[in-house]
Amino acid sequence: MKYLWTIAAALLLGGTALMAQNQGPQTPEQKEKQLLEFIDKEVKRLSDQLGLEYWQEFYVDSTLTHDYHALQEELDELQKAKVGNVDLYQSIQDKWMQQIDDSYKRFFNEDQWKKYWKATGQRNQKARDKRKAKAEKASAELKNEGK
Repeated sequence: MKYLWTIAAALLLGGTALMAQNQGPQTPEQKEKQLLEFIDKEVKRLSDQLGLEYWQEFYVDSTLTHDYHALQEELDELQKAKVGNVDLYQSIQDKWMQQIDDSYKRFFNEDQWKKYWKATGQRNQKARDKRKAKAEKASAELKNEGK
């Protein structure tokens, strides 16, 4: 669970380099199938962990389906533009992971949110905040060098 979002990013970026070497690039259909399987597993995991009701499972599934597809579109645009800055890819991923957490907070009840936040959300938020602070610091240093 600790590396859940890292695994999701690897799935969304088309798999690992080893898979690409051995099997060639994934087709869009393969990527879509892999993404939908990941979403199904995540819905089941959250349902088991938090005791979600049916309507909450529907919202988790809808949220993940929409947000992961939107994330993938943004990442694909960067890839097509041949952007090599890993920090840009990470900032887009962080934006969408924050969006997912914000959505969960709206339809999880208080106990479910606390369990989710303690098990996953809080750690992910700290990592996002740390990356954001690092990026802001680097940006400020670049501005100071330009003066």
